[in-house]
Amino acid sequence: MSLFKARDWWSTILGEKEEFDQGCMCVADVDNSGSGQDKIIVGSYMGYLRIFNPHPVKPGDGVQPQDLLLEVQLREPILQVEVGKFVSGTEGLHLAVLHCRKLCVYAVSGTLGNVEHGNQYQIKLMYEHNLQRMACNMTYGPFGGVKGRDLICIQSMDGMLMLFEQESYAFGRFLPGFLLPGPLTYSSRTDSFITVSSCRQVESYKYQVLAFATDADERQETEQQKLSSGKRLAVDWVLNIGEQALDICVVSFNQAVSSVFVLGERNFFCLKDNGQIRFMKKLDYSPSCFIPYCSVKEGTINTLIGNHSKMLNVYQDVTLKWATQLPHIPVSVKVANLQDLKGVIVTLSDNGHLQCSYLGTDPSLFQAPRVDSREINYEEFDAEMKELQKIIKEATKTQDILPKSDKHRDLIVTAEVSPDLDAESQAIDSEVKAETVPSVTVKITIQSRVTAQKPNLAVCVQAPLAVTCDQFVFDDLEPDSSETVVLSVFLKGNCSPSELEGNCVFSYNTPTELNPEGIPKVAQCNFRLPLQLICFPAQPSKAANHKLTIDTNKPPISFLTIFPDFVDPCEDGQANVLGFQFLTGSKTTVLASKTSQRYRIQSDQLEDLWLITKELTLRLEEHFKKQNCKDFACTFSGSIPLQEYFELIDQHFELRLNAEKFQELLSERAVQFRAIERRLLTRFKDKTPAPLQHLDTLLEGTFREVIALADAAEENQANMFQAFTKLKSATHLVIMLISLWQKLSTDQVAILEATFLPLAEDTQELGWEETVDAAISYLLRTCLSKSSKEQALTLSSQLCMPKDTSRLKKNITLFCDRLAKGGRLSLSTDSATQAAAVMPGLSEDAAEEEEKP
Repeated sequence: MSLFKARDWWSTILGEKEEFDQGCMCVADVDNSGSGQDKIIVGSYMGYLRIFNPHPVKPGDGVQPQDLLLEVQLREPILQVEVGKFVSGTEGLHLAVLHCRKLCVYAVSGTLGNVEHGNQYQIKLMYEHNLQRMACNMTYGPFGGVKGRDLICIQSMDGMLMLFEQESYAFGRFLPGFLLPGPLTYSSRTDSFITVSSCRQVESYKYQVLAFATDADERQETEQQKLSSGKRLAVDWVLNIGEQALDICVVSFNQAVSSVFVLGERNFFCLKDNGQIRFMKKLDYSPSCFIPYCSVKEGTINTLIGNHSKMLNVYQDVTLKWATQLPHIPVSVKVANLQDLKGVIVTLSDNGHLQCSYLGTDPSLFQAPRVDSREINYEEFDAEMKELQKIIKEATKTQDILPKSDKHRDLIVTAEVSPDLDAESQAIDSEVKAETVPSVTVKITIQSRVTAQKPNLAVCVQAPLAVTCDQFVFDDLEPDSSETVVLSVFLKGNCSPSELEGNCVFSYNTPTELNPEGIPKVAQCNFRLPLQLICFPAQPSKAANHKLTIDTNKPPISFLTIFPDFVDPCEDGQANVLGFQFLTGSKTTVLASKTSQRYRIQSDQLEDLWLITKELTLRLEEHFKKQNCKDFACTFSGSIPLQEYFELIDQHFELRLNAEKFQELLSERAVQFRAIERRLLTRFKDKTPAPLQHLDTLLEGTFREVIALADAAEENQANMFQAFTKLKSATHLVIMLISLWQKLSTDQVAILEATFLPLAEDTQELGWEETVDAAISYLLRTCLSKSSKEQALTLSSQLCMPKDTSRLKKNITLFCDRLAKGGRLSLSTDSATQAAAVMPGLSEDAAEEEEKP
């Protein structure tokens, strides 16, 4: 039992699927019983009017039949209910009900019952007013200082205040600058109406100003409500609160001065009668309703504020005194006197949960039963402790965040790539300038052993590759069912991709007893695309700008064996040399040595070496694996082509700088274009025509410049994408050569890939250069550090675009140099100390280079 939970004194649910809002509830002695006990009057948008008089036998009881005094359907939506002295000739309380197009005033009376069913209550219509305008809300009070009766003011949806002197219509006035209706209330102390306009400011209008403003009194009586459009009103005072208001309330208690309370969307204001702020409270939640009430401390006012987190907060001025939890989100809150219990909190939710509650708690009479003492079996506890420690030790051996998949998974996704290219290409909107752009079919099968709800399949390939369809939506899968989709992959962009791999991600929900909606799960698989998708056999070339040699520990294999899809069996000359022609136009040649265990790959472009080299090593490994040869290995003993790699980095960085320049120029021209537009608009609005002074020519010229700059920026963006793709291919090649050169393990290769390929896409806000530079700097100061002095250096916590690439190129060179001198890649905490102890001393030149910033 929580101390901070509202104690349920009485509650009920009103109707079925009915809706309620802020003005749908009020509390008052509506039947004029004279007992001082309030009744709860509730009206709904479905047109039901209910009056309750709760009498629970004990706190927490539900509604009893005799608690409902009256329930009647009025056939029209009820926007607001109020109780006041609305009938002339009597000071008794009557009930005013506001509909969309009608205002009705009823008398509620009870007849003493002669049987055990209790008293009988009924309502009698005293008078009604048909409204010519759509009503929004209303307020009432002794307008103009009248004694013994209340007048009613209704605000329409189009900003007209319609005032009724009980049975007769008085006049109507339009609010100036009206856009949307806001909350409305009446202050009897200043005899003024207070509302919040669409300008997000509190406005006050004197009743005397409204009454003496000119009106269409000379018009016919039947047209008075429809056509009355009085003189623009002069506002008494205005206060800008900077937000929309949810409700307004004016209170004046004996020990406190009169105050105007305004509940905003994020703030709570208390104003003086003249509009000055007495205090305000910034709320850290979204409020839904409020009600001020009398405080026990002199000079202060208590306020109840409900919010959308189902909380009810009690404030004394700006000090939070109490917070309590409600079972629903309140849209209306009142304080009432019910059954000799003063200060009952009455709340109403939008779906009809009506509750009377109080704060605090009841004493708990529960006593925990006494536990029977028994002897402790230490041997049994020791055995259980050892078993638990064993489980914890096994669980902490791996650092994987995701749990290991079970042998028998609930759902399996498999992708099968066709061994042959499509007979008829499925390429769509390809930018490749080749005569034919081939495509390959991928068949994806989903096998489900459980019920899979909301299944979706996404197929991803890296640009410039594309698929004919990348999203599939299925109906719910039944247990032991399967689905199959077929799609085609092709080269769309006019550059070679950096990877020939794809990924399938299947998302679905599995329902459980506790969660029928289902637990979200994901199954995925990868597939490898054929090399034929991006290149075809060609005549080998003898000369090339870039060459690299891969050493193996086995005799060279004929290309007829490892590249059967690229070699014609009838041509014996292709057994040791093979040419590849990319769809983009470049050519790569592979040569196998006849005397040594080496393979040479050469091309005019450094990035084109990557896919051919990767395919060669993979096919060699697969060939020797089929031969049950487990000691096959590839090595690289040449120099890493860093200078050629740096040229690609400079080309990519130069395009990034160009993109930044284009953005600045576009911003300047756009500002200039808008300034010229403003000048022209001013000239056109001028009543006296003036010459344009060539502003139209300047506008047209600026527009052409903006279009030309936008086209240039788009072209630069396309070039930057191609440059980044080439850079990723070259980076893959450098990673592969370093791993073969230093014989790195799988974990070390993963660290290398995370360092040099941290981004899938390159943007101006976060680019490849600054990200890789930060990653390499971290490795140089941790696992590849030379001394503890380097480990103590702090790295910048903010990544920004560098001015040039000199620092990055120096760090990459230093990174390769330290790997060559015994550095070991590791992310463990003690690796830096180990690396510093293992690495030999560097030369004086290298040491000087490291100490430079």
